[in-house]
Amino acid sequence: MAARLLCVGFDGPVVNDAAREMIHAGVSGVILFARNATSHAALATIAAAVKECAREVAGGKIFVSIDHEGGRVVRLREGMTSVAAMREIGSAGAAEAARVGGVFARELRSANIDLDFAPVVDVDSNPANPVIGERSFSRDSSVVAQCAVAFISALQAGSVAACAKHFPGHGDTDVDSHLALPRLSHAIERLRAIELPPFIAATRAQVASIMTAHVVFEAIDAGVPATMSRKVIEGVLREELGFEGVVFSDCLEMEAIAGTMGTGEAAVRAIEAGVDCLLICHRLDRQRDAIEALAMALASGRLPRARVLQATARIDVMMQKFGR
Repeated sequence: MAARLLCVGFDGPVVNDAAREMIHAGVSGVILFARNATSHAALATIAAAVKECAREVAGGKIFVSIDHEGGRVVRLREGMTSVAAMREIGSAGAAEAARVGGVFARELRSANIDLDFAPVVDVDSNPANPVIGERSFSRDSSVVAQCAVAFISALQAGSVAACAKHFPGHGDTDVDSHLALPRLSHAIERLRAIELPPFIAATRAQVASIMTAHVVFEAIDAGVPATMSRKVIEGVLREELGFEGVVFSDCLEMEAIAGTMGTGEAAVRAIEAGVDCLLICHRLDRQRDAIEALAMALASGRLPRARVLQATARIDVMMQKFGR
């Protein structure tokens, strides 16, 4: 049961021993990168191999995912349509965002991909931001919301699940969460005016999933990263916004988290806070640590079985709709 709360990555162009171990352990998903495939044909092959590996175990359903945003965040070049950064797409408007979403859906679905970790719906409100920038549709929250809805609707109409990220907003940070833990001291009124409207729009567009940010929002939960904050996930995302889909963590190996606590403790705290599926994209030892810590938390009663069943039920709903 604990393994089902993970989506994992692995090295190389074939399903290696590490990947096989995690798939047979029962992880819900796999995320692929350029280290796994750089062409459409190679992606289709390795994604099919992942699904075949899952079929070797009883009831072996699995989703295969990728970060394919356009611009500089793409894993594939050969056999794929080249797409500009989302800032340029946003300047062209919602119709262009819908067109791009449709292109992504056709190309990813035909390569056996079930979930795309896109679009970024952060508002590009800080020119000093080292990680979002041109990945955002706009510096205008309303433009981000309109383009996000168009992109999400087109991608999901093509049978690929979308993921709006990074909740509740990574656009105004000046620290890269891959390297350290960003903190924002904005009042909640500012968050509701700027950061949250694109996520509200994505929720109303029935986006399949939302990814949390490894960012501390002092006005919501002082000192606690959003990925591990029940106030952020259950309070704002679930209760205030009404989101009912799958909540993914950003990768738990990013230094904003890995540099402050072990992967196992981070995994337990994120699930306790309301995350449904944990991204651990690189190291097998950290994937094992997370599964062991989650299993121990379940056995001890620290992590209620009902919380885990709630998370896996949400993953199942997404897989039933978008898994192939």
